[in-house]
Amino acid sequence: MSAPTTHRSTVTESEARQVAEAARERDWRKPSFAKELFLGRFRLDLVHPHPLPAEESVRRGEEFLAKLRAFCETEIDSARIEREARIPDEVVAGLKELGALGMKIDPKYGGLGLTQLYYNKALALVGSASPAVGALLSAHQSIGVPQPLKMFGTQEQKDAFLPRCARTDISAFLLTEPDVGSDPARLATTAVPDGDEYVLDGVKLWTTNGVVADLLVVMARVPKSEGHPGGITAFVVEAASEGITVEHRNAFMGLRGIENGVTRFHRVRVPAAHRVGPEGAGLKIALTTLNTGRLSLPALCAGAGKWCLKIAREWSAEREQWGKPVALHEAVGAKISFIAATTFALEAVLDLSSQMADEDRNDIRIEAALAKLYGSEMAWRMADELVQIRGGRGYETAASLKARGERAVPAEQMLRDLRINRIFEGSTEIMHLLIAREAVDAHLSVAGDLIDPSKSLPDKARAGAHAGVFYAKWLPRLLAGPGQLPASYGEFRHGVDLSCHLRYVERAARRLARSTFYGMSRWQGRMETRQNFLGRIVDIGAELFAMSAACVRAERLRTRDEHGREAYQLADAFCRQARVRVEELFARLWTNTDDLDRKVVKGVLGGAYTWLEEGVVDPSGDGPWIADATPGPSTADNARRPYGD
Repeated sequence: MSAPTTHRSTVTESEARQVAEAARERDWRKPSFAKELFLGRFRLDLVHPHPLPAEESVRRGEEFLAKLRAFCETEIDSARIEREARIPDEVVAGLKELGALGMKIDPKYGGLGLTQLYYNKALALVGSASPAVGALLSAHQSIGVPQPLKMFGTQEQKDAFLPRCARTDISAFLLTEPDVGSDPARLATTAVPDGDEYVLDGVKLWTTNGVVADLLVVMARVPKSEGHPGGITAFVVEAASEGITVEHRNAFMGLRGIENGVTRFHRVRVPAAHRVGPEGAGLKIALTTLNTGRLSLPALCAGAGKWCLKIAREWSAEREQWGKPVALHEAVGAKISFIAATTFALEAVLDLSSQMADEDRNDIRIEAALAKLYGSEMAWRMADELVQIRGGRGYETAASLKARGERAVPAEQMLRDLRINRIFEGSTEIMHLLIAREAVDAHLSVAGDLIDPSKSLPDKARAGAHAGVFYAKWLPRLLAGPGQLPASYGEFRHGVDLSCHLRYVERAARRLARSTFYGMSRWQGRMETRQNFLGRIVDIGAELFAMSAACVRAERLRTRDEHGREAYQLADAFCRQARVRVEELFARLWTNTDDLDRKVVKGVLGGAYTWLEEGVVDPSGDGPWIADATPGPSTADNARRPYGD
């Protein structure tokens, strides 16, 4: 029998919602293609013509990619990293020498100053050599010390820490705790003010890079007191500080070289000058950092798709079954078509979102979240299809294949390594809710008080009048649009006709907005509990965004004479595949088993079906479901292992 879990903080649903809502970036100062899409407005002008990088950024980016490719091909031994579950110190030293730690850091601090576009291309490249190395670089730069300091740090903090992050120091981001994942309202780590310092106490879990880090970004709760507004606050902390213990290096089903651990803070003193932003701004800083930081995961996913396509092509042409290559059998060919078309679309989504981030003309918080959600789900599906195409060889390890004289293709490793991306930096389920909240923001802005049970009748009356004005203008615009005109988007007809897909996106966007409105009208304040409905709404939006990006990318490649004909073919295939998925999702908005599923879940939790569990043994070990995270001194040996030590 498992031991009971101890030391658990209790926060009501309302309190948790208030904390999350307070951390949201509420204003929309810039246009957003995805936000408009969810409102039923297909603003193709926001993404087409496809934005292009400056020539100088291309030159610098391509020069670095050439050096990085040579390094990956000669210095990174992915099989060794998988075998030893470690990234060799000499690999990290070489990355430091290349400047790979400072890809996004301004040159005045010793960094390379690459654009988001080329940073992501670099991550895709190095991630193809070793996903563990890709995770190391991504965690350091996308969510570690460099990004929050770039956006929120003081000049003194930038001068002190960015040169170190650019060339020598590894950083990590510490938010999650043993009993706190996507619910930061229950954050238990504290930072108590003491003169010109804060004293940190608490335990952090799943600290990617935490085992080897030199610098940490730590989220801790400052108690409210005189002169201190308190709240969740961000700090830059020296990892070698007295009182910090890496109690355990975690091991996972994939990413075996990742340096992820459990870190305990006991009376760790941090100078107030190392606080990033004001007290209480920590969660907002974390979420804002992730707005672009999330693009690192779809970069790794796009790279994985490219590798899956390469292996599928080479193997399926070589392997014969019943007198012809397996690729020519329809059952296998459909999988290859899916991998090729989806890889094209993932790169389209990634490049478009990255370039929009670089130009800073659009608000891309929803686009980046959609890219993370869609990329992680589709990359996992592509890797699963590759394993199926390879058959028994797909399930066999690369080491075993090599030992018996065949090419050491790590297909099963790719599947294991990619699985975490559906959980990292916001699980698929949390991403659905996060994106859905942004997608219905306009509705809540005008009608939120109507469905808020805490509001008074006069408040509801005022909200009703306001909502009436908004919907009187908005709803009629959802009835007709360019998607119903055969000549619309005619510039996307070149041999293959992509205009029909853009017309479909326009019609589907209006249909999506109507469906969202119907859902709000039907469930009102209970809408937030309809998580499956909201998830399907978001998944439809993700498919429509990917279709738009694929068409825009194909046209860009055509105008630049870069495989335009083939790009149009891939975009057409992807859009036709995506349209099938979209129609299924629309159907499942209203025809599903959600109500029945809720009844079954209550039965499961109530013990009504325990008889169904009979006839097996449970090989799980003893222990609590969630480890005790009570603050106090550590009793474990310090597992911290900085590179080079």
